[in-house]
Amino acid sequence: MNFDLQPTLENDLIKVVPLEEENFEALYAVASDPLIWEQHPNKNRYQRAVFQTFFKGAMESKGAFIVYDKPSGRLVGSSRYYESEELSNSIAVGYTFIGRDFWGKGHNAALKQLMFDYAFQFVDHIILHIGATNFRSQKASEKLGALKVGELEVAYYGEAIKLNFIYQVDKSKWQTIKNNHLQKPNSL
Repeated sequence: MNFDLQPTLENDLIKVVPLEEENFEALYAVASDPLIWEQHPNKNRYQRAVFQTFFKGAMESKGAFIVYDKPSGRLVGSSRYYESEELSNSIAVGYTFIGRDFWGKGHNAALKQLMFDYAFQFVDHIILHIGATNFRSQKASEKLGALKVGELEVAYYGEAIKLNFIYQVDKSKWQTIKNNHLQKPNSL
């Protein structure tokens, strides 16, 4: 599999651009809200030192993004591609967080749609690692057609091991989900 892990992607709602070192302070301003992380396995990621480790991992991944709201230009959050697997023809999408001002307004669905559409040009499966207690993300992923396929203990970059559920979205199922929801804006 050979595709650019940091393309610039956009639609009417958001613009997704490669994460850069100089984005730290602005992104931390969003991530410093403890409520963003309350269901996440690493609940203290809102703390500056913990977020610095997260950010360092994002930069080293060479697949991380910063997300902006197009109408306002405000920073929405971040996500990334990681764990590209040629054998299974898959890539993982995750480490996503969205500022609370943008919850329930279609930004997460728009982000996943852009990232999935781009990745499915190159792979047949997208993997999502979601914390066992992150019910909000589990529900959002299921709305995107993701199915739970396993469990895995994950050590996030520089952080303790936590139980995660493995979800998978298949290219064929994504097309069906997307086609069914295209007639209903913001329904993903």
